[in-house]
Amino acid sequence: MIYRAEEVRERFARRGLSFDPTVEEIVRGILAAVREEGDAALDRFSLDLDGHPVEEIPKKAWRQAYEDLDEELRDALETAKERIEAFYREEAKGGFLRADESGLLGQLVRPLSRVGVYVPGGSAPLLSSLLMSVVPAKVAGVAEVIVASPPRVHPGVLAAAWVAGADRLFAMGGAQAIAAMAYGTERVPRVDKIVGPGNAYVVAAKRQVYGAVGIDGLAGPTETLIIADGSASPRLLAADLLAQAEHGPDSEPWLLSPERALLERVEAELSKQLSQLPRAEIAHRALEKGGLVLTKDLEEALELANLYAPEHLCLALADPLPWLGKVQNAGGVFLGEGSPEALGDYIAGPSHVMPTSGTARFQGGLSVRDFLKVIPVMGLAEEAVKGLAQKGALLARAEGLEAHARSLDLRR
Repeated sequence: MIYRAEEVRERFARRGLSFDPTVEEIVRGILAAVREEGDAALDRFSLDLDGHPVEEIPKKAWRQAYEDLDEELRDALETAKERIEAFYREEAKGGFLRADESGLLGQLVRPLSRVGVYVPGGSAPLLSSLLMSVVPAKVAGVAEVIVASPPRVHPGVLAAAWVAGADRLFAMGGAQAIAAMAYGTERVPRVDKIVGPGNAYVVAAKRQVYGAVGIDGLAGPTETLIIADGSASPRLLAADLLAQAEHGPDSEPWLLSPERALLERVEAELSKQLSQLPRAEIAHRALEKGGLVLTKDLEEALELANLYAPEHLCLALADPLPWLGKVQNAGGVFLGEGSPEALGDYIAGPSHVMPTSGTARFQGGLSVRDFLKVIPVMGLAEEAVKGLAQKGALLARAEGLEAHARSLDLRR
């Protein structure tokens, strides 16, 4: 079905994360039990929900899984790791100290000490998600990266952990895994931050443990929004939409274009290609969550894209670069139909852990900065302090904080 721009505008504007109160209540009970009982509760929930007790998988098993991989897949993993690492080594992470007549001002930039990475299980073993989370953390200088993935951990995930340089890996999943990493147990050390996508229970758990630990964000269903002009290939556009749609029935694949003929051809291509997909039923349900949208022009398409704030924004345009400056809200931008989002999922370089559900309005994709903390440094010269103390005391008294003001008065 082809929508008009006016039919989706309000829907795009009201997007945001939603939370199931039943899930929230279940997760609250799991978190409380693991926090109070530690490993006993962790094992109980793991047996009940995953059918397997929690275990730490030794590195020799990772190495064996890596060596057992098909040689071409092993090479693909290594290439992905190298590209992700090279991309994030370009990201500035150093602090500074600046001296002038007022003294020293600057920032210390320090990596987090220990980070937890959650890697979902389910029907698709997301070994790429492990690479996309562990490698930036290691580039940032995180001393210990712990991976949690539901039992039974797929050999591809073990091999990816070996390639990425993770430090420890636990077969544990769901809210109980988040609780263990957030609060710590006898077996599982407490981390400083938890990153990585997961199902509704994992997301609810990350939201509830925030404050005890940091989190990268809250992930909703994955989404792609493509803007295309008449130069784009209907066959490629349909393939890219279906690549997004097969993630899950709640995925949202959108195509916006001022070219009705193009949208009609894409609609026909979707029907043709859908029939040949192994996950056709899942993709079909996802297509109903998204759609094809006819816009007045490309300007309106960009306006709607910024309103929607997609996880992935694909500019399938003859000349995409002039439009890049108009992008305000997006998790990641893919320039031209020769740079498909599916390539970004695996091997292009940037992490595919990106904001969803409109949260790209206020946050970006996972990066080295997510694993660093910035500590301001102040060492003011005596003369500068005398000059600043009077004004500082005025501000303190305006706030009714007399002790602050007197502390500054003494410096004068």
